[in-house]
Amino acid sequence: MKHISILIPEGECSLVNIEGTHQIFTEVNSLLARLGKAPLFEVQLVGLRKETTMRKGLFHVRPDVLIDDVVHTDLIVIPAIHGEKNKVIADNKAFLPWMVQQYRGGASIATLCIGVFLLAATGLLKGKRCATHWVEADTFRSMFPDVNLVPDKIITDDSNIYTSGGAYSWLNLILYIIEKMAGRDMAITCSKLFEIQIERNSQSAFMIFSPQKRHEDDAVKKAQDYLEQNYADRISVDDLAREVGVSRRNLERRFRKVTFNSIAEYLQRVRIEAAKQTLEQERENVNEAMYKAGYNDSKAFRTTFKKLTGLSPLAYRKKYVRNEVLVED
Repeated sequence: MKHISILIPEGECSLVNIEGTHQIFTEVNSLLARLGKAPLFEVQLVGLRKETTMRKGLFHVRPDVLIDDVVHTDLIVIPAIHGEKNKVIADNKAFLPWMVQQYRGGASIATLCIGVFLLAATGLLKGKRCATHWVEADTFRSMFPDVNLVPDKIITDDSNIYTSGGAYSWLNLILYIIEKMAGRDMAITCSKLFEIQIERNSQSAFMIFSPQKRHEDDAVKKAQDYLEQNYADRISVDDLAREVGVSRRNLERRFRKVTFNSIAEYLQRVRIEAAKQTLEQERENVNEAMYKAGYNDSKAFRTTFKKLTGLSPLAYRKKYVRNEVLVED
């Protein structure tokens, strides 16, 4: 029997992650029982104290066991933990050596959404691939530059460490783990039972480009503002450097350092975000959205759009526009 440890962290966290994960793993046992088979999972809530309050005392969670009572586990599940990240880590630092010990003893670890910050604090993610909610991508990169963040992914699987993208993509990760532990047929059954779309692998279509401006480089901020206000124009890096009064090489270096994008990548993201908004809100066709965003080459536009969103412009429009008959442009 596989032992599943669902962490009950200190502070505000996702109760949905905790209860939902517990429910799905427990349901696998129920499905097996109907087939006359033995249960596969022992699922326990594991905490630091005998009772944890959440949502300003609205909810009280009583773990089944404390971490010192768990000698060995097969899977640790870390729910999304909310709040200022350094405080979250400090409040839950007692979990860190326990997770390292369990991992080195053969346990797998799964983090749901922004629970990845707590796992990264153990050092176990160094050099590994991971996902998180796209909103927190820049914060994560700043805090853990030695981790290979892939913010477009819904699921990563690297050396028995699993991570998921934002919000409800944790459901896809739980299905993925069930497939690995209980087989494909069981994962499909759970997918149907809980009505979870299986085989989702990207959160790109849900991402909203949010310019990273939490820095103190005034020249870069001026460059960002210029790109955001003039994205429909033809803009060269040399022109941008002259506009902000620094050398091209200096601007490129400083720009990438604080925004995590090259100037060309940043302009692409600004333009595609503008095109997305046009496709979502207006009745114009794909070519009109392309021209408004500053593109003249339809192939380049469609290639870049799909690279950043995971969908073609028309598929994106179909996804977000209601009650409209769409014809291929």
